[in-house]
Amino acid sequence: MWIVEEYVVESVEKKWWKESVVYQIYPRSFKDSNGDGIGDLNGITEKLDYLKELGVDVIWLSPVYQSPGDDNGYDISDYRAILEEFGTMEEFDRMLQAAHERGIRLVMDLVVNHTSDEHPWFVESRKSKDNPYRDYYIWRPARMGKEPNNWGSCFSGSAWEYNEATDMYYLHLFSKKQPDLNWDNPRVRNEVYDMMNWWLDKGVDGFRMDVISLISKKPELPDGKPGINGYASFNEPANGPHVHEYLQEMRRRVLEGRDTITVGECSGVTLEEAKKYARSDEKELNMVFQFEHMDVDADGTNKWSDKKMDLRDLKHIMTKWQKGLEGIAWNSLFWENHDQPRSVSRFGNDAEYWEESAKMLATCLHMMQGTPYIYQGEELGMTNVPFGDISDFRDLDSINAYRELTGQGVFTPEEMLRYLRYKSRDNARTPFQWSDEKHAGFSSGDPWIMVNPNYKTINAREQMTRENSIFHYYQKLIRIRKQYDIVVYGTYDLLLPEDPELYAYTRTLGEEQLLIVCNFYGNTRMFTLPDNWELGKTELMIGNYKDFKPEKELVLRPYEAVVLRKNGGK
Repeated sequence: MWIVEEYVVESVEKKWWKESVVYQIYPRSFKDSNGDGIGDLNGITEKLDYLKELGVDVIWLSPVYQSPGDDNGYDISDYRAILEEFGTMEEFDRMLQAAHERGIRLVMDLVVNHTSDEHPWFVESRKSKDNPYRDYYIWRPARMGKEPNNWGSCFSGSAWEYNEATDMYYLHLFSKKQPDLNWDNPRVRNEVYDMMNWWLDKGVDGFRMDVISLISKKPELPDGKPGINGYASFNEPANGPHVHEYLQEMRRRVLEGRDTITVGECSGVTLEEAKKYARSDEKELNMVFQFEHMDVDADGTNKWSDKKMDLRDLKHIMTKWQKGLEGIAWNSLFWENHDQPRSVSRFGNDAEYWEESAKMLATCLHMMQGTPYIYQGEELGMTNVPFGDISDFRDLDSINAYRELTGQGVFTPEEMLRYLRYKSRDNARTPFQWSDEKHAGFSSGDPWIMVNPNYKTINAREQMTRENSIFHYYQKLIRIRKQYDIVVYGTYDLLLPEDPELYAYTRTLGEEQLLIVCNFYGNTRMFTLPDNWELGKTELMIGNYKDFKPEKELVLRPYEAVVLRKNGGK
């Protein structure tokens, strides 16, 4: 037994959600069953066998609730109704049952930092200062004739919107159509817990909690450090004074006694805070999404750039989280989600070494300790999109940033379009590429957003029939994870921290050890096996080139990845 700060750790307890692989579905872009150009629930049901074949255990479903669609479903007007474009509650129930029949659990996206401004609570709240729902949201008077503080919205501009009827401002850390709930009001928390219990009673298996680290704000709402647009980051309220108290209350009121999986999207989370959110005693959440590695290619505090990362920075960040949470809390592992560009275009090479680098990135991530998350299309190596003009974009974040930063003269339109092609969330939101048929087999109608033109060569049908495809490589990684406990529970240790091109680390469980070596660049590199690795007792577990042979001096080709295992026990 050893002690880390105030946490006592004896061993890593086995849990099904640690051994699982999660697949995120963005419903609008996954599969359209009725030809209206928008993905839907019946489309998901139709493709469950595909996910079963891939081998995933859990689906994380981005929001399907009733919503005006200002932020593509993350602005919810009714938490207990399905958006008509996606289908009906009966179709949801059928999809849930079909997933369960295939041994796949389903996680709902819980968006409770804010609602839509069309939610009945806010419709009432904005009417008058003495309305019973007024305190469901965060209202403040003007400060010296202006906004109450300098907080900025995630989607550009101020995080405050003036309401003329009551001569006050309401807080919206996201769109002005997404007013922040006041979690300090116990009635709000009761409403949220009732709704969560309603979904769990229906049979869902847990929640991915959207920006859950932002729910508790300091009562004084202090100013923050302004960024390039003049406003403080929307992350300013992160890890507020009561956030852990409220999540522990949620655990008692909703999650206790239920076999769920919970992951919190924790903007602005620190390692020390993550130990509280995802601690092993399960008083709060099972794991968190942290985003430090998603800022590795930012230009200071500005994400809008096409700067390439320094691999040494990525290794430092990933290792900090691997070692920092070891035995204390649990990591989530991801390169992509609905808010990030495509990883093979961002961290790999989506041209000459497209297939090799997509497999390398998968190897590097899936061999770490934590629960891996695959975003739809990542298992095919789907790439960023050659958007031609701002009119091709649908994402509120991208469109608002373009208007604000070109309008202020921070970037020229040409510069901003270049950055959007590299970093826009819409890169991940174009239709799933099912086949080389019209609209990539996504829909018989015109899709709501453009299809990536490379669907003729990058699509599921082609990859499922080709033995050495990226799809089958992901399938093998998932199988290995289920076969070897060391992949889930082994400790992580970094090698060569200052090497600018190779990411090498070990995993250790008892006497067993794995060695993972990934070349992140297009050069050939040499790697010398550690002294305690004997060639006669070393086997290749998985690699992304066919003809690899273990040698004491490994010659790693461009974007090559290998996982070596010392022969011996499971």
